[in-house]
Amino acid sequence: MGLPPDRTNQTLAAHMTEAGLTPRTLAREINRLFGAGTLAETAPYHWRDAGGIPRPPLPALTAYVISRRLGRIVTAGELWLGQPDSADGTLVMAASTGMDGPWTLASTMLVAEDWLLGGLVDRRMFLSVSGVALTQAVNIYLGVHLPTDGAALPTATPDDPLVDQIEASVPRLQLLDDERGGASGLGYVGAQVRAVLLVLRDGGHTDATTRRLLVALADLAQLAGWKAFDAGQQGLAQRYFFTGLRAAHDAGYRAMEAHILADLSFQAVSLGDADDGLCLGDAARRVAGRSAASVQASVLSRLAYAHAAAGHVEQCERTWAESRDQLAKRHPDRDPEWMYYLTPNHLDCQAGYAMILAGRQVVASGRGTDGRALLRKGEALLRTGAYARRPDVPYQRRALYEGAWLALGYTAHGKLDDACAVTRMALPRLEQVRSPRSAALLGTLAQELRRRKRNQSVADLLPDLENALARQPA
Repeated sequence: MGLPPDRTNQTLAAHMTEAGLTPRTLAREINRLFGAGTLAETAPYHWRDAGGIPRPPLPALTAYVISRRLGRIVTAGELWLGQPDSADGTLVMAASTGMDGPWTLASTMLVAEDWLLGGLVDRRMFLSVSGVALTQAVNIYLGVHLPTDGAALPTATPDDPLVDQIEASVPRLQLLDDERGGASGLGYVGAQVRAVLLVLRDGGHTDATTRRLLVALADLAQLAGWKAFDAGQQGLAQRYFFTGLRAAHDAGYRAMEAHILADLSFQAVSLGDADDGLCLGDAARRVAGRSAASVQASVLSRLAYAHAAAGHVEQCERTWAESRDQLAKRHPDRDPEWMYYLTPNHLDCQAGYAMILAGRQVVASGRGTDGRALLRKGEALLRTGAYARRPDVPYQRRALYEGAWLALGYTAHGKLDDACAVTRMALPRLEQVRSPRSAALLGTLAQELRRRKRNQSVADLLPDLENALARQPA
């Protein structure tokens, strides 16, 4: 008898090897990024070794994961010959594409041209990047020495009514984001980014007006990036963050440079890339060195979260204490307008969910006593925060997000009645806040509560929680 034919998908196998992925780690990465239960851990063995072709959208999800690891685009059609790369004409590209040019105003205008060519109905899907591809996009901040500011533009002066209008819109959009969440109005804020880019491209401005436009662009791109992050559009978020970083650099806008680097750090950690988060968080701290105390405090709070995710609990606590010390030195007249939200309690609550993140990781590793001690710290901090706010007062997204973390802490701690009570407070907020990032935390909570349905409070809550999540916009 002859040998059975070799059905190995050699192309898939080669890409997995290059990306450092085994079949099980590929499945785990897909489940981490797209939701637990998306894929059985043994399925990629069948794809690789027996030539199996997964059902849609798994080919696209697999290509996404491999692309993210390699820092270049790999399509489903490359991994499985004959598979369509996209059913709707969407162009897939890395968030860092075109972000490797010199850190000059001329390069920023090339990025502007790319956004404008994409148009308001942008058919591109940006893949988030990590590792080398991520660090290359922000490489100017990762050296031993801090980068020099961009071109020496004069201090901004009120000399253009159109720029007055642009600047006046930014604080209102930031407040709307706090109340309605990142998925609400993301397209509108993105359109404002393009509008400012269009004004910049038209040219003919004084140097002072150019600087004002760059500052407004940095503010809007940061806001668009944060909204996209909250909306679960990670590659788009990075694209906006990279754009804002370049505009801030060109304007010599150090506070915003530090702020965006800290946002990138927090995003990286949220995606499971703690090493990237630490690298970016440390860069943000160095860049923020001469900024207002409130900016330094905010940056340090993000670095503390990265330390928690990396398992550096003592360093997390030291960095949190340092952030509180910085905020105590605050001079409100030096604060950027966008630092309106930061209070000592906000820092405490950020430390609270950092402690719960670390505590859940420690409990999962088998060190229950140590993990529960961290959970207690995190719960105590979050109980001082926004989770119990009435639905008719400000900062509803913060209340939703902190409530989800507090419920996760209680669940890991075995305090199921408390977890259910906190979740009950969070559910009505889902009707008014469009925050897929917060909803994803509640989805994780629902998954963990399903294993504890013998508890009557859990059994009563689960149908309401699952129905509320099912009603969330796709």
